[in-house]
Amino acid sequence: MRNRLAWASILSLLASDAAAQRPSAAADAGRVARAVSQHAIRAHLEFLADDALEGRRPGTRGGELAAKYIAAQFERLGLEPAGDSGTYYHHVPIITLTPNPVVKITAPESDELSYRRDYVLWSMRNDSVTTARGDLVFVGYGIVAPEYHWDDYQGLDVKNKIVVALVNDPGLRDSTIFRGPILTYYGRWTYKIEEAQRQGAAGILLVHTPESATYPWTTVQSSWTGPQVRVEEPAKSLLVAGWLQRDAAAKLFALGRQDLTRLMDQAARPGFKAVPLGVGIEATVRSAISRSATSNVLGRLPGSGALAHDAVLIGGHYDHFGIGAPVAGDSIYNGAEDNASGTAAVLAAAEAFVRSGVRTGRSIIFIGFTAEESGLLGSQALVSRPVTPLSGIAAILNLDVMNLYGSTTDISAVGLDQSSLAGVFRRSAAAEGLAVTSNRDALLKGFFFRSDHFPFARAGVPGLSLESGLSFVGKPADYCL
Repeated sequence: MRNRLAWASILSLLASDAAAQRPSAAADAGRVARAVSQHAIRAHLEFLADDALEGRRPGTRGGELAAKYIAAQFERLGLEPAGDSGTYYHHVPIITLTPNPVVKITAPESDELSYRRDYVLWSMRNDSVTTARGDLVFVGYGIVAPEYHWDDYQGLDVKNKIVVALVNDPGLRDSTIFRGPILTYYGRWTYKIEEAQRQGAAGILLVHTPESATYPWTTVQSSWTGPQVRVEEPAKSLLVAGWLQRDAAAKLFALGRQDLTRLMDQAARPGFKAVPLGVGIEATVRSAISRSATSNVLGRLPGSGALAHDAVLIGGHYDHFGIGAPVAGDSIYNGAEDNASGTAAVLAAAEAFVRSGVRTGRSIIFIGFTAEESGLLGSQALVSRPVTPLSGIAAILNLDVMNLYGSTTDISAVGLDQSSLAGVFRRSAAAEGLAVTSNRDALLKGFFFRSDHFPFARAGVPGLSLESGLSFVGKPADYCL
């Protein structure tokens, strides 16, 4: 299992004190790697993915059992509790709102839009009824990016307005700007909502096209019409957010005597100026609300050097989708690959460090993240309320979907283009005789922004998320996952 050795080496080197300069670092990494037990990985994986854990959805019996199992393993290994109040648990308060929205066009007079067919909408507040009224303003891609000399909100006051924005970023249409077809965070729908909030808008509607979103409208319908789960935080000024199906957006633009296709073309060019659409809407969202709690699980292996007060985080999310619609009579979404495999790897890594006797210069905090599938909620909560100062976290290594398909001659990681950690990664892979490959699909689809390392990266902590290689040993040339 050469991949197993490689990631264990990477973990050890990241946590070492000045790993590149210390001759013993590579030897220590080898000791940790050899202490990884594939039998332990398999045992953890089989338990976490068993039907008894009912798919490990946060706030459920199965999710709680998974958290208790991880904490018990940390305690068995002698790791220090690194959660709240001397425990292994870091509390994450969850609010769930199931939306029932109505959107009316107030000016000019027109037929109402149809929920699910034309739009989806949810409340950004913690209230059972939220109403936003305002004129629509098309803000292009809704991006403020000084490093790319781009400001779609320049000179614009959107207070009491509802902005309409395109998803993805201008590089999708013009390869000479931003990062070309490689998605930046400015292209993510999460960024669009955050920027609308910063600009003081009352609401935001995102225009969906399969090309820009990289998924069909049916994905929008299934993802944003049921329960919407988030960390419960103080209310913000943004009232509502949602998606518009392209044809519905074109209808709204036409009501304001504007052409959506023409404005989309203009929005991809530098110097675009926002366009008021001359259309007013009233959006009311009635929400069924429930509250629950879940927990991240954290255990610390103290460092032994001058930087022992600093830390490296090694984590993976333990949650999955719970119980849902039956598939071939089976309603439990076991999540063996995503992400019982990563959780098993975190536990095996912790045991390997303990068994090897290696003590790195920095402390290592092993983490089972909760509620990743709900939108990185566990990692967001840990960044908002960290157990150790963010300034003292040297790096985070995220283990999300490990290789369950066989040995490879290569290995990859999401985020190699985002920080100086690429050098450590490449040295570790080379030490195990593995080539480092790049997953172009992950770059195009913005995978770097979609797992638990990312909230830390936004806060200035370098991060990588390990990926399986693709060159399998002993498999046919046309083998694919």
